[in-house]
Amino acid sequence: MAARDDVISEIELRLGGQMVDVELDPEHYHLAIDKALERFRQRSENAVEESLMTLPLLADVNVYTLPNEVIEVKDIYRRGGGSNGISSSGGIEPFGAAFMNSHVLGSGMAGGGGSGGLATFDFFAQKQELMDRLFGNEIIFTRNHVTNRLTLQRMQRAEQDVILHAYNYRTEEELFADTYSKPWLKEYSLAQAKLMLAEARGKFAQIAGPQGGTTLNADQLRQDALETLDKLEDEVRTAVPGHEGYGFIIG
Repeated sequence: MAARDDVISEIELRLGGQMVDVELDPEHYHLAIDKALERFRQRSENAVEESLMTLPLLADVNVYTLPNEVIEVKDIYRRGGGSNGISSSGGIEPFGAAFMNSHVLGSGMAGGGGSGGLATFDFFAQKQELMDRLFGNEIIFTRNHVTNRLTLQRMQRAEQDVILHAYNYRTEEELFADTYSKPWLKEYSLAQAKLMLAEARGKFAQIAGPQGGTTLNADQLRQDALETLDKLEDEVRTAVPGHEGYGFIIG
């Protein structure tokens, strides 16, 4: 991925690459970025987006496996209803109802050609809610967040498409293009790379040489990395990378 390759190149250069030998393999850079993404998705709301997606339901099947990026399903809606068609509860398009009330029946709620008033829409909403409960337009479900399996509590007898109101992870490309999340991810990845370097260099405090040997900077790398990680954790806590700026702390 181009975005990840750019981050790896930047981390290597910031560690002194092309001037000195950096003892990290490509796998180490990928691991550092993976750990940054994992932590960001765990802590920041900017890693998640709200979306609507279509799920085809099959006859006599009530268990479905969702994509891994889906982390929560808020509700399930049947297709149809309103101006797009007739739903299972016999939906009526509210603006059409107001038009009928005004122009066909010849009277408005306020009298003399009104659009029916807000009461028309309130009555329709109450009626729609009642019909949904009576005729099974609401779909009751459970979801296992580990296996990401969605279980419908009622067997469907016919094929149909439903709409999932879900929350899912933003893609890696989006996060690295986001003005707020990109700097955080880069700094966290760099800190993780420093920690790995510190672990490797810490095995040998000094390398022998013809002029007395070379002292490695494992302790300095480790200290810099830990300080950076603490700072980044504070930023997540105050919602800086979540495009909300610094939060107000009371007390």
